[in-house]
Amino acid sequence: MAVPSAANLALPWIWCSLLLALCLQVMPLAEGWQIWRPDWLGLMLVYWCMKTPYRVGVFHAFVLGILLDLIEGAVLGQNALLLSLLAFLCALVYPRFRAYSLVQQALMVLVLLGSVQLLEQWLRTLLGPFAIHLSFLTPSLIGALLWPWFATLFNVLGRRLAGD
Repeated sequence: MAVPSAANLALPWIWCSLLLALCLQVMPLAEGWQIWRPDWLGLMLVYWCMKTPYRVGVFHAFVLGILLDLIEGAVLGQNALLLSLLAFLCALVYPRFRAYSLVQQALMVLVLLGSVQLLEQWLRTLLGPFAIHLSFLTPSLIGALLWPWFATLFNVLGRRLAGD
């Protein structure tokens, strides 16, 4: 039996990890703990857009955003717009991002996720209830703090899957 190549293995691995991030994103938490949840889907999307920009992009982000809208019961297209914008911004900064160290990448992740969170907050003020405080940036900050471990873990897992 032939061993699957890294290229054939990559697409199922990408979709499984993105769907796992979607599940973590919508996992119910207690009311006080929801603010501390990192943006799992945004983190995973940034990782795959930077790791394989030729395979993951705006289309994947749009599909995941529509799924997130349907699961959360949000305005249809809100999360699709936000995640598509995140994938587009990742495509813009991709050449510089790969040359950065993990700490610099974490700062870039903070900027990317923070700008999308800022736009999401603005959309929420237009479409529904809003609150005036900066706690909406907490998931971006936590995501940036998790980025070095997250990226290292997925790099090791990807190498192991491709090597086996």
